[in-house]
Amino acid sequence: MSECIKPLITAEQIDKRLDELAAQINKDFSGKTITIVCVLKGAAVFMCDLAKKLDVITEYEFIAISSYGDGTESTGIVKITKDLDQSVCDKDILLVEDILDTGNTLAYLTNYLKSQKPKSLKICTLLDKPERREVEGVEVDYVGFTIPNLFVVGYGLDYAQKYRNIPFVGEMCFE
Repeated sequence: MSECIKPLITAEQIDKRLDELAAQINKDFSGKTITIVCVLKGAAVFMCDLAKKLDVITEYEFIAISSYGDGTESTGIVKITKDLDQSVCDKDILLVEDILDTGNTLAYLTNYLKSQKPKSLKICTLLDKPERREVEGVEVDYVGFTIPNLFVVGYGLDYAQKYRNIPFVGEMCFE
């Protein structure tokens, strides 16, 4: 089986959308210090580029969640593989995720973070695939792009840990 990647969202489109997201986040968190909780590994590129465009004071935390393994479909089983290093209690949290797909991971993570009693919790995702939603009521405050039900890679997203370094988001095709 060989793989190909068809460009879906260009690096230029991503950069322009990051400017827009950062402007809204700066407005919403004006005068506050925010703790950005980055969901590893997929959201790392997005979080770093977004954070560089923010004017508000930021702290970083990282959490790793597993629900895909090396496949193209979510297993439906969510587990934390790397927990937060510091408490987020009484902090303004911006959770940064790479993709909202079934909603299982984000629902799990939202409940987990709310149990830590943050002052506030807002969610930012690079990509949203509403066609795949299995969990209702997952609320996202900032969405980069809404995409159809495609398997995508690049800009941090992977297939079996490959293709994260591609500077655009592309549809993975299998031939």
